[in-house]
Amino acid sequence: MISKLHVIDDDPEVLKQLTFMISRIELSCEAYSSASQFIEILDSVDNDALIVLDLEMPYIDGIQVMRYLAKLESPPALILMNEGDPSILNAAEKLGQAHDLRVLASINKPLSPDSFFPAIKKALSSSPPPSPSKSNNIHYIGDYDSLTRALNNDEFELHYQPQVTVSGRRLSGIEALIRWNHPDHGLIYPNTFLPVVENNGLIDEVTGWVLENATIQAARFYREGMKTTVSVNVSAINIRALTFPEQLSNMLTRHDMNPVHLMLEVTESALMGELITSLDILTRTRLRGIRLSIDDFGTGYSSLQQLHRAPFSELKIDRSFVSHIKHDAEARSIVKICVMLGRELGMTTIAEGVEDEQTLAILSDLGCDIVQGFLIASPMPVNSLCAWARKNNMVQKSENN
Repeated sequence: MISKLHVIDDDPEVLKQLTFMISRIELSCEAYSSASQFIEILDSVDNDALIVLDLEMPYIDGIQVMRYLAKLESPPALILMNEGDPSILNAAEKLGQAHDLRVLASINKPLSPDSFFPAIKKALSSSPPPSPSKSNNIHYIGDYDSLTRALNNDEFELHYQPQVTVSGRRLSGIEALIRWNHPDHGLIYPNTFLPVVENNGLIDEVTGWVLENATIQAARFYREGMKTTVSVNVSAINIRALTFPEQLSNMLTRHDMNPVHLMLEVTESALMGELITSLDILTRTRLRGIRLSIDDFGTGYSSLQQLHRAPFSELKIDRSFVSHIKHDAEARSIVKICVMLGRELGMTTIAEGVEDEQTLAILSDLGCDIVQGFLIASPMPVNSLCAWARKNNMVQKSENN
């Protein structure tokens, strides 16, 4: 619940208008006619406060204020305001998100009750984030010895997130996601420990573990009637080893798995290192029947160039675009272009980060093929996945793979 509002705008008339509207909902409010006044008291602002911030101000503008806020351990939420080009407000909102600030709304000036009160209502229904001091996934990242022990002691496990077709909601794929079941710290998520894995030269071993276990469990999926593709993320380091395609083929042969049922997800940034080597490896991987997905599409460098060069089967649209298509016309346009591009290139398009029916409906209208996200199902252990598939009629009669 919002405890107090801080309104920052250099226009006295706007401040007067805002404080009057806020008084109607009986919230405590402090008004500042310059950003410098607010910055002076910034350390005393609670994280359950709400800041209504004008972007265009003299001396210190709203973007600079956001920079100050980003340095706080637990910054308060924001409503942004600006008059003029809507793209500036849109860019500021995305900058706030990049700073990990809670930007709850953006309002075009001139203000009106119809634009202001819905934004305040949304703020009042939101909750401040939990204190970062209690999360194992923030503080515990591991080291070489603990990660090596985790590999040797089988402390890693795979969780799986289903991917379903937009048309008919049929099971299309399953993404394998690694988790570290630490004996002291509990379940640790990959964004915390994978950078340490890469920096300590263990990424080949960890990726190999994921691939082995995903292909072993894929056989169970088929026995359970889930005729589907299993997707595994690979890093830039994995696609610099020239023997990688042979290692994959040998593994698939060992586990009697058809190569077309394995999808490797490769980020755009992974292709920007040793380009010739990466293209060599990816092309030879496709020659062996294994499918390739370009992950986080649109967030890397020279995306179209990567699509032109590498033999991808699937285009995965990043959640940073998908999660905003309900209210952000630019994000919706980007997703639309990605879907059109994938269709023209004969690729399947998949949108990740789908969390509500409205987003799914928009993706359906845009012609996206497959969706993945909390609306469909959260990542889950293998036993839970099999139960989920049965409950949701995602199984088929057994047949050879």
